[in-house]
Amino acid sequence: MNTPAQNAADTVLDADAADVGRVLAGDINAFEGIVRRWQGPLVNMAWRYCRDRARAEELAQEAFVRAWRGLATWRQESSFSTWLFALAANVYRNDLKRFPAVNLPIEEIAEQARAADQQLHLEERSQYEVVRRAVLALPPRYREPVVLFYFHEKDVAAASRTMGLPQGTVKARLSRARELLRRRFPGLERHRMGEEMAGKEAGA
Repeated sequence: MNTPAQNAADTVLDADAADVGRVLAGDINAFEGIVRRWQGPLVNMAWRYCRDRARAEELAQEAFVRAWRGLATWRQESSFSTWLFALAANVYRNDLKRFPAVNLPIEEIAEQARAADQQLHLEERSQYEVVRRAVLALPPRYREPVVLFYFHEKDVAAASRTMGLPQGTVKARLSRARELLRRRFPGLERHRMGEEMAGKEAGA
């Protein structure tokens, strides 16, 4: 028996395939359904690359333009979302080469001091923000797999397809990224996000 989450995922897959088929058959308005479903995820993904909201929206728009032009190249051997995210990642990566984001060196990001017990909830949110900023400060070759693997909850196989790299390479870069974060933040292992990263990587 499928879970509600699985049923929802199947519904999206069916909707994507149906809309692509309609667009290719000449119903250009069907592309609006694809944009509605994936605009939020693509903008969020773009922001992880450039850290500028306006620029992220422009990049997502460019990704949709590329998707529109290349819909016929989706062979349905993988899910539409995998194809779309791989296309978007290429757009974002190429843009980053032309206009690099301003990176704050990871060494300059301070680890938050431990708060009193009554401030634990605030500390948790603060620590999460510190780790998130640290991830975004990683070199692009290590940042991208972490963004896909953790923030966008892709497994190694999906991340490798999106990046166009062998799974072994993605695993190696994830391991190196985690090592860099752990070295800069010794307390990361005690942090919930650090534990989740470790657990996901072990199960990959």
